[in-house]
This record gives sequence, structure tokens and C-alpha cells, in this order.
Amino acid sequence: MKHSLFDSFYFSSPVYAPFFGTMGCAAAIVFSCLGAAYGTAKSGVGLSAMGVLRPDLLVKCIVPVVMAGILGIYGVVVSVLLSGGLAMKQTLFSGFVQMAAGLSVGLSCLAAGIAIGITGDAGVRATAQQPRMFVGMILILIFAEVLGLYGLIVALILNTKASGADSVCQ
Repeated sequence: MKHSLFDSFYFSSPVYAPFFGTMGCAAAIVFSCLGAAYGTAKSGVGLSAMGVLRPDLLVKCIVPVVMAGILGIYGVVVSVLLSGGLAMKQTLFSGFVQMAAGLSVGLSCLAAGIAIGITGDAGVRATAQQPRMFVGMILILIFAEVLGLYGLIVALILNTKASGADSVCQ
């Protein structure tokens, strides 16, 4: 099939357009899991140190580790949704939007994981010395977790824009 110079679909759907969508899919899972891993590791170190002093608070103070693990789930959700929208023939717009969706959830979960890790480490150590610090730690962890949730919401909105873009050019 020969394409003319002015064929808009030929230029808006180059062979490398799906690359951006696959990179968005990969960025969603990689950066989200990096944030989850950092948050889990950093909070786990604090939890281990706290467990030596106050083993009775160990189960209660596992909350930062659980909250860090949820960040990885956000990345999995977006990555699966983005992979469902990948196609051999897709527009550049669709690929760019998929990449933006993956980066938005991935990088926001990375930032949230760093915040959860630092807060969880210091928070569980402080809770071992002063149990009234637990509520304050939980509130700060919630504010850190919601950063990843904001990225998830933006990624889901962007994904709906990417799925409707291909029908315009075909």
C-alpha cells in the first residue's frame, strides 16, 4: 500500500509509536515497585530495631510496610491497563499518553515510597519510645500514601484518553 505525502494516518501512526506505550507500561511497574521496595526496606529496618526494644508493638507497627507494598499494586493496575491498550498500529498521541500515564503513577509511587520509608523508619522507632506517637505516624503515612493514589488517578484518566485516540485516525 502506497502512502501519499499528505496521508495523516501514515504520519500520525509511525512504526515506533507503540514503543512509547510499552515504555509507559514498564515505567508504571518499575518505578512503583522501586518505591514499594524502598519503603518496605527502610520501614523494615526501623521495625527490626524497634522489635528489639518493644516486641509487643511489632504487629501494631507493621503498618508502614503494608502501606509501602500497596504502592506496587498501583503500578501493577496501571501496567495491566496500559498493556491492554497496546497495538501494533497506534497513533503517536496514544503512545505519548500511555507513557505519561505510566510515568505519572510510577514516579508518584516512587516519591510516596521514599516518604513512607523515611516516615515509617523514624515513626516506629519513636513509637517504641513513646506509644502516643503512633497516631501521628499513621497520619503522616496516610498523607504520603495519597501521593501514589494521586498518580494512580491521573494515570487512569490519561488511559481513558489514550484508548479513545486511535478511533479518530483509523
